[in-house]
Amino acid sequence: MRINKAIKVGVLGVTLFSSSFIFSQTTQDPIVEAIVKEGTANSQLKNYAFELMDVIGPRLVGTPQMMQAHNWVKDQYIAMGLEARNEEYGTWKGWERGTTQITMTSPRLKSLEGTQLAWSPATKKQGVEAEVVLLVDAKNTTEFNSWLSTIKGKFVMISMHQESGRPDYQWKEYATEESYTKMTVARTAASKAWSQRLKNTGFTEKELPKVLEDAGAVGVIKSSWSGVMGANKIFGTDTNKIPVVDLSLEDYGLLYRLAENGITPKVNINAQSKDLGTAKTYNTIAEFKGSEKADEYVVLSAHLDSWDGGTGATDNGTGIITMMEAVRILKTVLPNPKRTILIGNWGSEEQGLNGSRAFVADHPELHDKIQVVFNQDNGTGRIANISGQGFLHAYQYLSDWLYAVPTSFKQDLKTHFPGSPSGGGSDHVSFVSKDIPGFMLSSLSWGYGQYTWHTNRDTADKIVYDDIQNNAILIAILAYKASEQEELVSREKVVLPLNEKGERQQWPVSKGPKRKQE
Repeated sequence: MRINKAIKVGVLGVTLFSSSFIFSQTTQDPIVEAIVKEGTANSQLKNYAFELMDVIGPRLVGTPQMMQAHNWVKDQYIAMGLEARNEEYGTWKGWERGTTQITMTSPRLKSLEGTQLAWSPATKKQGVEAEVVLLVDAKNTTEFNSWLSTIKGKFVMISMHQESGRPDYQWKEYATEESYTKMTVARTAASKAWSQRLKNTGFTEKELPKVLEDAGAVGVIKSSWSGVMGANKIFGTDTNKIPVVDLSLEDYGLLYRLAENGITPKVNINAQSKDLGTAKTYNTIAEFKGSEKADEYVVLSAHLDSWDGGTGATDNGTGIITMMEAVRILKTVLPNPKRTILIGNWGSEEQGLNGSRAFVADHPELHDKIQVVFNQDNGTGRIANISGQGFLHAYQYLSDWLYAVPTSFKQDLKTHFPGSPSGGGSDHVSFVSKDIPGFMLSSLSWGYGQYTWHTNRDTADKIVYDDIQNNAILIAILAYKASEQEELVSREKVVLPLNEKGERQQWPVSKGPKRKQE
């Protein structure tokens, strides 16, 4: 999942489920009853999670594991009796993670906790041992460029040093007011000073590794702390010859403090990744064929790829297995849906919604045939929010479909109409930008933003199965009702308000996919 700001729309949001609205239906749809029974009594979520997260593992675009995931998902849908295919849309850098061993060899021997970043080059078999130096605190680019001549044969640290590895909520709870204020001021000052240090180089932190590589550094060391103990954000790098690694906050701090105090540490980095050339990229598409209106579609959307610091459990393994379970339930209790239910298991969402954007670009013939898109991509919690995304009549059809959902599966759910069209964030945007009703099924947090979103702690132990079972049943009911509705829903959009400059805000512009790594 990519976190981006939505278009700000000054339109009143309406909460659908007020206390007067929530009630149990007096007459229950037998299909809904069957969905609830099947999803409760015969859930396959744990089996799907085991295979996807534990056996296959992380699903970084361009890796053999991503291809393995595509094939596994496809085979699961075929086993359900659905039509399924891997649909090629581009290429990416082929790469496979190997073991990463990081050892401080001086002034004492210590194993360090860290990992090689995605697509980072490997070291030689015995690793690379060298001194560690800090990014210079240059006054300007001239001074920085002069310093570059001194780093040949060295590792360079390019991240800010954190004075405390305790999260802010602990400081608030346990520290004295004086101590908390002191730490807050110190953190703010340190962050501002480091930002200025980076600015004075003339490069961003993302650009620096390549600059240091060209200057002769043997590796780059960073630490992207998430703000909670033990969790770091793990992304990728653009270097061609030298490894880039991310260290845990404390091990990074250890090296930083030694270097800052004149005791030059030495580190051996042994990173055994594999450059696999170029790999094809895919979406896995499955179709539960409809009957009366088979050429119209209800789309269930989730991205299959992940970053690979953990196993991509909550971003977005839970989204994938939830959609798989929802369709399995429907296939069991609804042999002949009116419309075709299409499941989009997208590739390379994390690099810019590439898979879903490619699908939208490659299938213009489907645009006017899609009833609705339900997208799930933000963790393991119960679905708690749905925005109308700026579609004027979304309140009508979404509330109609939600009416069929038993109260216990929607009691925490809030809806906001007409809402605002998302400009980024996840795969529903690829459809919304083409005027196709697409809705993000937003979940309760469970600490998602700091604990598991793109971190080394996004692993299967963080999954809350009661919540995703709730979600699978809810989505199955919504898909059923959307499929059975007599007509395609309205696509009329709200008139967006003026922005701060007095200009009319615009609907999100459809963007093409990035079909290869540059």
